[in-house]
Amino acid sequence: MPEIRELIREGKGKRVYATEDPEKAVVYYKDEAMAFHGLKRGRILGKGEINNAICQHLFTLLKEHGVDNHFLRTLDARQSLVLRCEMMPFAVKIRNRVAGGMHIRTGLPVGMKLEQPVIEFVLKESEMDVDALVNHTHLLAMKAATMEEIEEIRALSKRINEILSNYMSEINIELIDFRIEFGRYHGKILLADEISPDTARFWDSSTHEPLDIDRFKRDLGDVKEAYQEVLHRMMGISE
Repeated sequence: MPEIRELIREGKGKRVYATEDPEKAVVYYKDEAMAFHGLKRGRILGKGEINNAICQHLFTLLKEHGVDNHFLRTLDARQSLVLRCEMMPFAVKIRNRVAGGMHIRTGLPVGMKLEQPVIEFVLKESEMDVDALVNHTHLLAMKAATMEEIEEIRALSKRINEILSNYMSEINIELIDFRIEFGRYHGKILLADEISPDTARFWDSSTHEPLDIDRFKRDLGDVKEAYQEVLHRMMGISE
């Protein structure tokens, strides 16, 4: 077990700690839930353990398909060991159907299937109620990334979407949209952060019921059960 040291950063669903090895960090997944930029808060008992297991599964799957990422191994039910990256100051959203912020901004109907995935860059530190969209010229002006890095991130995002969409469809889940983050590790771009029901919209392919954080946002109930259902399908467990 690595020696956990100072807290590096804390987000909605996790904390990241430094270790005695400057190349590695520990991610601790929390039960706390947050929506609408902190206006709605709650606690979903067991969510952290479920998200830790889902992230292990998906990061391993992506690595098997040639997508390098920060995941190294799980440490216990709530913690994973990862490579310590210099995180990009922006996130990437990949959308396969209209939902959430895209519906608000465009007026397109929720659930409309997009002819091709929409890839958005959003600033991570924003006080806006809707994600602060930026394009590659903003990122260049901010010196957030080089053009080569932006092109690589866009290509990686498309590839990740293809892998995950195909995989999720095999377990009767549709990947509606998801948010991912990237970091630099010794000059190499790596997928980092997390991929879980906290950061993705997962709909049951048959019923179109959400199996993600939208259940918390919209007071639909059975939030933990929805997260568990995603993990059970990944593990091949049927109720």
